[in-house]
Amino acid sequence: MEKLRKAVNEIAYTQHHAKLSHLQLSLIPILFFASSLYSAALSLRRALYRSGLITEHRLPVPVISVGNLTWGGNGKTPMVEFIANYLADSGISPLILTRGYAGGDEAKMLYRHFLGRPVKIGVGAKRAAVAAHFFERYGYVDPCSSKHSEGLCHGEKVGSCLSSEKIGTVILDDGMQHWSLQRNLEIVMINALTLWGNCHLIPRGPLREPLNALRRADVVVLHHADLVSKQNLEETDLMLREVNKSVPVFFTKMDPCYFFNVGNATSRKPVEDLSNTIVLCVSAIGSANAFAKGIEKIGAFYVDRLEFSDHHKFLAKDIEMIKRRLRELEDRFSSKPVVIVTEKDYDRDPNIFKHLDPYEVLSLCSKLKIIPNRGCTEDSFKKMLEVCR
Repeated sequence: MEKLRKAVNEIAYTQHHAKLSHLQLSLIPILFFASSLYSAALSLRRALYRSGLITEHRLPVPVISVGNLTWGGNGKTPMVEFIANYLADSGISPLILTRGYAGGDEAKMLYRHFLGRPVKIGVGAKRAAVAAHFFERYGYVDPCSSKHSEGLCHGEKVGSCLSSEKIGTVILDDGMQHWSLQRNLEIVMINALTLWGNCHLIPRGPLREPLNALRRADVVVLHHADLVSKQNLEETDLMLREVNKSVPVFFTKMDPCYFFNVGNATSRKPVEDLSNTIVLCVSAIGSANAFAKGIEKIGAFYVDRLEFSDHHKFLAKDIEMIKRRLRELEDRFSSKPVVIVTEKDYDRDPNIFKHLDPYEVLSLCSKLKIIPNRGCTEDSFKKMLEVCR
């Protein structure tokens, strides 16, 4: 199954058929048929919402949607964390609504990061129902209105009555295709390294919706912008404006903060300590290439990689495969290599990588950072988050 997933992923991001294997070429007719069915179902679903036959839910607080057009690796979760931290620092207690897909590794990471902060995390596919449960439990306050929910502080300024218990904003993680909830701000994340691949709908390509869906975007973010050329960024910016002329386009990157040992999540190791080290990057995320490129920029002497499909759950056979690669690297360089994993991979199973002993296994902690671009700065982005002011 892992080989099949890799084959389908390579098809989705390959522009020229000549680069595909015979197996991949044989899969294309099947994937094309499946994409046609997906397209028909997508059109029907959209029509049902537009006609009102399927109703949209409006929540009593502002909703900020963070979504994407393609599968995985677009920086949605780091952006959700960035927004939640900003709101919490501004005195607004946000509720993050996430599906908890494939074992909920992203939700587990968010729980760990927001421990002790006034941020709530609701997990479940029926996000309107999850939100209703949190509103009933904690109450809410609408920062857009002077009329607050019953029992809250009427007639006072919002900032004076907010507490860690009362929800002021909802952040909809992976929300672009979650049409059942109305939103005040639609943020669309795009992986600048891969963009939209072969421009086909899934599973023939990586697109969840046609590119004209970008017309719904209030904000577009090109993630991993630091890993592509200025010319490519400019070309992508122009193409985006052909679809949505007025949309602001922000550039972001992942800023490495520190490493921690998988045996002790409270430990801290400076990123500079990795310089001149032999590294094996092990990852099961949507943008493994960006992860490895980031490690290279830190200054490792040599970076090797083992990549698995997004949300892959590591098994004992995978650990043995990793150990074999580590022994090969050790023999080649006469130096013990270090394993680097992502936080998502660590949180999926905090104990599995301990079985790589005696090799050191570190998890990289990074934060999303906005790169200034033609007036699109961190300050201007934060102003856009004030969706009701």
